[in-house]
Amino acid sequence: MAKYIISASEAQSMAKSRGLTVPQLLPSLVKSAQALARPPISNFHVGAVGLSSDGRIFFGANVEFPGLPLHHSIHAEQFLITNLAAHGGGPRLLYMAVSAAPCGHCRQFLQEVRGVSDTQIVITDEPQENPDYRPISSILPNPFGPYDLLDQEMPLILEKHDNQLCLKDQPFLTQNGNLTNLSNGYAELAIKNEENLKNKALEAARESHAPYSGCPSGVALMDCEGKVYKGSYMESAAYNPSMMPVQAAVVAYMAAGGGGYERIVAAVLVEKEGVSVRQEATARLMLNHVSPKCELRVVHCV
Repeated sequence: MAKYIISASEAQSMAKSRGLTVPQLLPSLVKSAQALARPPISNFHVGAVGLSSDGRIFFGANVEFPGLPLHHSIHAEQFLITNLAAHGGGPRLLYMAVSAAPCGHCRQFLQEVRGVSDTQIVITDEPQENPDYRPISSILPNPFGPYDLLDQEMPLILEKHDNQLCLKDQPFLTQNGNLTNLSNGYAELAIKNEENLKNKALEAARESHAPYSGCPSGVALMDCEGKVYKGSYMESAAYNPSMMPVQAAVVAYMAAGGGGYERIVAAVLVEKEGVSVRQEATARLMLNHVSPKCELRVVHCV
């Protein structure tokens, strides 16, 4: 199975065996990260590897979805941060190695990580023989970010969030009527996992980073074996680089070795009703393309 996380002890051991420090190890792992990419539109494989403040190494890769607008794509740096956030890697990203210079979209998204200006980055495709680490502030010297809109105490992406949400007492809202009418052959499995799916989606909504809109949301996906993967909505101060919860859940699915998207057969979205930022329509659009048999159900929270 592809590996998306390396434990702190394994990272230390790998570095020691090569006569390197852990930061020096990261560039050598970038090609492995690139191999995880799924870019059927561009065929341009991007890999990102990061060392978190808890000593673990996290991987990220770009993911594209044919038939969908390009802004549904997941950038390698977004994947890395989502992977790190989902697995509690600590509040800081200390070092980062990427196969190509981060685009403006990703430089902006990274601003949601506290202290990211001091995060050390190395770009492995740069022409010099031994590219050196330098602070992210060197590639984005005048950033616009959270502190332009929020107070200093507001938790950022890698920090603990508790959006104190609870589910409204209502039945699932589905495209095809009642839960028992699911048409993809997995109704019994979905019913068996109904509470788990709702609870995981609610957990993701509670953990979501939505300080600019005040519209937290979360998605839980279930595969054909009944395994559940959750993803939280994560906003950017510049809005457009925000990570939708369905994208974040796909990252969780991939990082757990979930395989092809067609194995995703059920999904639950938890979000507030009637708010300014809603995820249902775009989540349905994405899931209809990547796994047409997946049934998305929606439950609102308060």
